[in-house]
Amino acid sequence: MREPYEVVVQPIVSEKTTRQMEARNTYTFKVALDANKIEVKRAVEKLFDVTVTDVRTMMYAGKAKRGFMGRQNRAMGRRPSFKKAVVTLAEGDHIELYEVG
Repeated sequence: MREPYEVVVQPIVSEKTTRQMEARNTYTFKVALDANKIEVKRAVEKLFDVTVTDVRTMMYAGKAKRGFMGRQNRAMGRRPSFKKAVVTLAEGDHIELYEVG
């Protein structure tokens, strides 16, 4: 079994995820590419001491990007692929992702 810090890479905090935190008690995390829902649930429960009721995962493919570093250099690159997990917590539980105030 992997360590929780190997499964959960980082939280995703944006306007949309902040609204979901307040309205539906759901939190979004970037997770390891090979992590499954059971591993994500156990890792979040262990890291934040909460009860997880639902986990949804999504895979995002990396996009091809062109870099224009000058007139002649048009280097092709690629953004990395990543996996995102949306975790719903039990009633009354919450996670402090950042300090308010």
